[in-house]
Amino acid sequence: MARRLKSKEKISWFRALLYAIGIAFLVRTFLITPYTVSGASMNPTLENGERLFINKLAASLGDIKHGDIVIIKNKEQAKKRHYVKRVIGLPGDTIEMKRDRLYINGKMIQEPYLNHNLKQAQEYDMLLTNDFGPMEVPEHFFFVMGDNRLISKDSRNGLGLISEKRIIGTSEFVMYPLKKMRHTH
Repeated sequence: MARRLKSKEKISWFRALLYAIGIAFLVRTFLITPYTVSGASMNPTLENGERLFINKLAASLGDIKHGDIVIIKNKEQAKKRHYVKRVIGLPGDTIEMKRDRLYINGKMIQEPYLNHNLKQAQEYDMLLTNDFGPMEVPEHFFFVMGDNRLISKDSRNGLGLISEKRIIGTSEFVMYPLKKMRHTH
């Protein structure tokens, strides 16, 4: 009888382990996943090597808003490197940049996350973001830029407009290094 109990107990533990693995797989596949920042295009908001948690559900539900930080799939499937950028223009928006001021649908938008980089650009008597637009963002696409705009490869130069299908998810918080743990919104 004792052997039978141990056998049932082992089966019970095995089932619990399988359920836990299944739940972890589902959470990582459909809800959240880790991501490591590579490069300086989002400095100082996000730094090279920081690890983030990505909310995949936001992209799946189409819940992407102005200012969200998103992870974007590389067009070239062979390359595993993704991009991390900030959403500037949503589908249907008309965006324009004039003298480091962003206008969305004719309204000037404050970008407080750029204060540090703007100050540095002004010290060198240069613009942080060259003028462009007005341009309309087509349906099913997003216009994105890095916060470190002097060096960022983004919708202005190289990445182009981003199809909603390429967005993996939105950044929720920095989880590592622990001393820099913070929300990214």
